[in-house]
Amino acid sequence: MAWLLLAIVLPGHAFAAVQAPTTDLPRAEEIRVQRAEGALVDRVQVIYWPGGDERATRIIRLLGLRPELPWLPPTVPSRAVFYLAPDLEVWNFLTGGQVPDWGAGVAIPDRQIAVIPLFEAAPGGPRDRDRTALHEWAHLGLHEYLRGLRIPRWFDEGYAQRVSGGWNVEESWRLRVGLSGGGAPPLDSISLDWPRGRSDAELAYLLAGSAIEYLATVSGDRGLEVFLLQWRELRDFEEAFRRTFGYTTGTFETRWIEHVRRRYGWVLLLTQTAIFWAFAGLALVALVRLRSQRDLERLARLRATQPPSRPAYWEGPPTPPIGGFRSDARRRPPG
Repeated sequence: MAWLLLAIVLPGHAFAAVQAPTTDLPRAEEIRVQRAEGALVDRVQVIYWPGGDERATRIIRLLGLRPELPWLPPTVPSRAVFYLAPDLEVWNFLTGGQVPDWGAGVAIPDRQIAVIPLFEAAPGGPRDRDRTALHEWAHLGLHEYLRGLRIPRWFDEGYAQRVSGGWNVEESWRLRVGLSGGGAPPLDSISLDWPRGRSDAELAYLLAGSAIEYLATVSGDRGLEVFLLQWRELRDFEEAFRRTFGYTTGTFETRWIEHVRRRYGWVLLLTQTAIFWAFAGLALVALVRLRSQRDLERLARLRATQPPSRPAYWEGPPTPPIGGFRSDARRRPPG
């Protein structure tokens, strides 16, 4: 199963070293800074420790290739500082120790800061960390554009999932299972209390990502651009949603769930790679057993009808010729 991007947004007070000088950070004497150039000059910098040079360069290059965020002005985020935590001590210091062990990254929009762990125990590999950087970049841009408005968690995480490519259709069968089994919480509930358990959090990220994917499909880029502008001006999510799309978020949620069940139904569930091969393997075993049983029955029928390997008339003494002819009889002379 593909690794699912799990990144977190924290309030500004969670960042312990925000306004402290860099000398207060762990291993402060080893800190290095790399700044972006070109379109991102004066907008992005990466703070890291020894061993993070390649990742720092990669983040700046990655953001330089994709500096603009969908549905937002090209100038946001206007500033972003990425911290690359080399170990658990630095990670906990930067995040206030509030991140579950499955967290792949943290955005703190109030401070325009993102933190990405690089130590061995952190989840994900190089490509996952690319996605994490884009994910946090999206959080920072969305929050800056909406100027401190409270963003429903499902929208916030769903938007970041779309930007980072974290919405993985190969995982969509889990949505169908969750919805059919009653395990998927409503969007407003995951907005209020984002799950801290890994399994529940994975489902919540999938829900959020699919919700934004569906909204983008039915409204188009222009619809979401207008919605964000309305939201920014009205400063009311529900009102902006209703004015832009013509229905409430409750109606949207009902339509979205129907869409998920229809598009990601049991046919898709059975055709997913891991699931498909599991079922294919079971089917193959059943077919082999059925074929073996049929062959055994056919062989038994053949053995019952074929002639014996040594017929009975070979086993007794030779039968005399008709008329009592003996091989040793003498011919009598004519009389």
